[in-house]
Amino acid sequence: MKVLVPTPLYSYTGRREVQASGATLAEVLADLERQFPGIRHRMIDEQDRMRPHIRFFVNGWQIRDLAQPLAESDEVVIVQALSGG
Repeated sequence: MKVLVPTPLYSYTGRREVQASGATLAEVLADLERQFPGIRHRMIDEQDRMRPHIRFFVNGWQIRDLAQPLAESDEVVIVQALSGG
């Protein structure tokens, strides 16, 4: 499936759009980690929770559960909030 990557994670992927597979969001993130080592840690913490500054959208709907089932035709968008002052 198509996964759109935010600019702060380009250093891992080298591009905005990548392909990944998996039956759940967790499996898609595992596939991304296999392809781009280190990327998962930027999105998921040591307790397997989504980091507070990361949002996942599937077909335009925000997903908050890593066990969310996905279809191969889905589009996953990763959004990273900006911080600072």
